[in-house]
Amino acid sequence: MPAAPETAFVPVADWLRDARRARRLSVLTLGWLGAESGLALVAGLEADSVALIGWGLSSLVEALASLIVVWRFTGARTFSAHAERTASRAVAVSFWLLAPYLVLHVGHELDAGHRADPTVLGMVVTTISLISMPALGLAKRRLGARLGSPSTSGEGTQNLLCAAVAGAVLLGLGLNALGWWWTDPLVALALAAVAAREGVRAWHGHTCCH
Repeated sequence: MPAAPETAFVPVADWLRDARRARRLSVLTLGWLGAESGLALVAGLEADSVALIGWGLSSLVEALASLIVVWRFTGARTFSAHAERTASRAVAVSFWLLAPYLVLHVGHELDAGHRADPTVLGMVVTTISLISMPALGLAKRRLGARLGSPSTSGEGTQNLLCAAVAGAVLLGLGLNALGWWWTDPLVALALAAVAAREGVRAWHGHTCCH
């Protein structure tokens, strides 16, 4: 039977259908995040943008969360409560991998006097994610609630975070063109704070929308 208590009133066939859907969405997300991360890192290095580089690295962290969910809903682990606890805490750790890097990188860039410049590639990649990621994130959070799976909900939260940060990075790059250079490192530090907070929520198995 499904492992999580929230699924006690859900028919097994429906639960398995949702589990397969969660796994498929995670596989689909992996493909996009691989391309997104590579393009964002190239654009970030070209623009010398801490926020854009951090966003590209956050895409790698999201990809790790997607891999964790695929692992969690594969084979005998599908009905395992232990696998769900392990996956939830692994997703939490994936959030925490990002925050220290961003803080240290912002400090280095500010010390070196680097300033970000907007690029067409950076704006195109962030715009695509701003449009596409909310749909994936909301779908995964709904599935996570039905499955009683904090790991699936946590992955969905990362997708929503990706969309929010894409919008913030896009705004920051635009403001840089007006001379507001400080918006770029500010966005990066805000991302670090949000990632740390979401890691705590995922570690404790929170699945509610917020």
